[in-house]
Amino acid sequence: MRGTAGSGESDSVSRFTDQLFGHLRRIDQRRWAHAYVLGLLTTPGKKSMRRLAEAASDSPTASQALHQFINESPWDWTPVCDRLRHWTEGRVRPRAWTVAPVVVPKRGEKSCGVHRRFVPHTGRTVNCQVGTALFLSTDEGDFPVGWNLLLPEPWVRGDLRERARVPDGAVARPETHVLRLIELLTRPSRHEPVPVVVDVDGYLDVRPLLQGLIRGRHDFVVAVPDGLPLAPFTAARPVRAQPRPAARLLAGPGGPERAVRGPVRHQLVQLPFTPGEQRPQPFRLFAGPGTRANGLGRLWLTNMVDRTVGELTRYAERTAGVGETVDQLERRFGLKDFEGRSFPGWHHHMTLVSAAFAYSRLAAGPEAYGALTVPGDWAREDDFGRSVHLLSA
Repeated sequence: MRGTAGSGESDSVSRFTDQLFGHLRRIDQRRWAHAYVLGLLTTPGKKSMRRLAEAASDSPTASQALHQFINESPWDWTPVCDRLRHWTEGRVRPRAWTVAPVVVPKRGEKSCGVHRRFVPHTGRTVNCQVGTALFLSTDEGDFPVGWNLLLPEPWVRGDLRERARVPDGAVARPETHVLRLIELLTRPSRHEPVPVVVDVDGYLDVRPLLQGLIRGRHDFVVAVPDGLPLAPFTAARPVRAQPRPAARLLAGPGGPERAVRGPVRHQLVQLPFTPGEQRPQPFRLFAGPGTRANGLGRLWLTNMVDRTVGELTRYAERTAGVGETVDQLERRFGLKDFEGRSFPGWHHHMTLVSAAFAYSRLAAGPEAYGALTVPGDWAREDDFGRSVHLLSA
């Protein structure tokens, strides 16, 4: 067994993982959760299963047992995400909940959800998995607290679905899963409600997302495509108007309801595709300056029409911070190093990566990584071989 007893930092990681994984019914599951987080924190370079296992044990069966824990062990990651959200909120105050895509390039075709697609921010078509992550956005940074793997059509039925162990509830529209993730993790928050910022344009259909956020009574700022049909809103005479593409409303000369020009162009609009309203609801469409021919940057839509344009722009700019967090997750915490092929395994890995990141930012001291070791009484040598058989049960 690697490590020595009495390491203060290791005890700190143990207390942290006990809070997140203490509800798991098997002690070997809890031990391997601790080992995985510890490995993510201490293993330099690529976070392969073999290298993570080496951080915990010299046993030749440790890598296999760790693989079983991530890919085969039937533990639910949703309660862990909720506990991680609760733990994080106890240390930082949310300013927004941010939903953003995370693209994981893949070489083969057997990993769950892998497909070829155009990635807007790189301008390239790649073989990849695409996940959506919910980040708790704070003044101290953006912390991922929930994940959902997007499943293209071939992965929601037949042999591919069975092989990847995709559960029945995962085959609904991806927008439904994003809305469910928002409800599950934001409703129990101990703090006052804060806006939901969504930037999934190019990956998901924003129309059902907008409808769901409206039904859930969330304040929101959502990135929308240029072609989203919208109509001008006139407060003096709120009636259904002929919709036009969103970009044309801000870029064109318009009429009496024309866009306000300046560093940030904005206009009150209404949604033509929201059913059941007695009278139209106002929204604000806005965009900063950009390099396109129409002079516009990204287009955003919000229901917080009473907020200043400067405040709305700051919410939209939070997605840049999320990008920096994803870069750190890739470079330091093994976000792209998952070696399994199952749907549960992918979510297990992402959840553990999120836990390691949160610990590193909010609990670990500046010298923590060099001191982290596995406690000497963490497990007996023969526990590792036995775990291979127990974890898959």
